[in-house]
Amino acid sequence: MITGFFGGMGGCAMIGQTMINVKVSGARTRISTFLAGVLLLVLVVGFGDVVAVIPMAALVAVMIMVSVGTFDWHSVRPGTLRRMPKSETTVMLATVVVTVTTHNLAIGVVVGVLVAMTLFARRVAHLTDTHRELVEDEAGPTAVYRVTGELFFASSNDLYTQFEYADDPDRVVIDLSESHIWDASTVAALDAITTKYERKGKTVRITGLNESSAARHGRLSGELPSH
Repeated sequence: MITGFFGGMGGCAMIGQTMINVKVSGARTRISTFLAGVLLLVLVVGFGDVVAVIPMAALVAVMIMVSVGTFDWHSVRPGTLRRMPKSETTVMLATVVVTVTTHNLAIGVVVGVLVAMTLFARRVAHLTDTHRELVEDEAGPTAVYRVTGELFFASSNDLYTQFEYADDPDRVVIDLSESHIWDASTVAALDAITTKYERKGKTVRITGLNESSAARHGRLSGELPSH
């Protein structure tokens, strides 16, 4: 009641406090955040028993208004949703649905992060590209494959299918100077590529590995089951 006379509004100690402090109460400086934390500490430590007497119905009404003020209503307008990437809309819906279903914001955030990671990995996986070039030298023809992009579990399966095993000459070079090996799945895919060429009597040389990729490849190559 007292803060109401000064344009303030009660809220929770998490997202709601920050959003209401800025959007509704008009906070603009760091001292507002400091005072909010100090007063919350005083309420919890010094007046915990008094706060516990406040009727739950009153707190529910306050939290409803905090939710209304905290929510970004612009993000759910049809025009905004049409312009937004489908992946971001999916993350938002997954977070909201899980939070409402479980009544636990932490679980909703974790699920949202996992969905965002999955969709990002799926999108990045298609940015990998392989370019083939035949090079002639004194020793004969050589097939040079230049691989660009980030190589991890989502893109390594496509990498295995981008080589012309039957049509390539006896010497093959895989240039990874414009890519990076992130996980064991990529090492296993490279081993599978090398093994398939060796079965056809052809030699494969992998070049251009950066320090991190070379260390990972050297440690795991030959130790993983191939495709």
